[in-house]
Amino acid sequence: MLAELFTAAAVTASACAVYAAAAARVVKQYERGVVFRLGRLHGNVRGPGFTTVIPAIDRLHKVNMQIVTMPVPAQDGITRDNVTVRVDAVIYFKVVDAASAIVQVEDYRFAVSQMAQTSLRSIIGKSDLDDLLSNREKLNQGLELMIDSPAIGWGVQIDRVEIKDVSLPETMKRSMARQAEADRERRARVINADAELQASKKLAEAAAQMSEQPAALQLRLLQTVVAVAAEKNSTLVLPFPVELLRFLERAQQATPPPPAVEEGKHEKPPSPEE
Repeated sequence: MLAELFTAAAVTASACAVYAAAAARVVKQYERGVVFRLGRLHGNVRGPGFTTVIPAIDRLHKVNMQIVTMPVPAQDGITRDNVTVRVDAVIYFKVVDAASAIVQVEDYRFAVSQMAQTSLRSIIGKSDLDDLLSNREKLNQGLELMIDSPAIGWGVQIDRVEIKDVSLPETMKRSMARQAEADRERRARVINADAELQASKKLAEAAAQMSEQPAALQLRLLQTVVAVAAEKNSTLVLPFPVELLRFLERAQQATPPPPAVEEGKHEKPPSPEE
């Protein structure tokens, strides 16, 4: 009789141990547990730590609540200004409602990935090439809003979306390089012309100042001669006054031209007898 009691107690203890092992569950700190009892959502979401379920009746699904980093495959598209580009991005999201992430959508990761791809293509078609290259912050915000709108119903929150790279055709790269080179050349010419304008104004002021004092021009000429002589070269500088050239020019203009000889009238040379 006593042996039978010990046997029954041992069997009961073994059954309890098996039941406890089958019912025990551990939810990690970054996870939440969703329990389905006979196929229906049961109770609240289980927090981290030790929890139990009814074996063969309850089913526990664990949902990761960490931020997920998902690359968006490169998408080919045509911008609003008819330029073919290839754009890829990266999306950061996390689950904020574990029950909705399990019940409302079959696979929330796949759903977010597909929504990100379609939204990226839509952004490419609505944007210009200049916006894709220089105004990415605004495009990132628009892309985040487009993905976040349907994802809220899935219990998913979009944390951040970033456009990684914009690939252009080689012909477009060469065209942009030529455009940038032409723009730099234009700016260089504008700066050079502005410098010439400022220099001409200063020279005009210097000429007006020297015209009031003729000795200043002679001093400037002597300074130029000294500067040239300081160099070790064989250059010989002979100052020649401009006034002398003007005098010669006026003298040449004042000289009357020789009389012209009419055609058909030739003087008869004197004979030897005369």
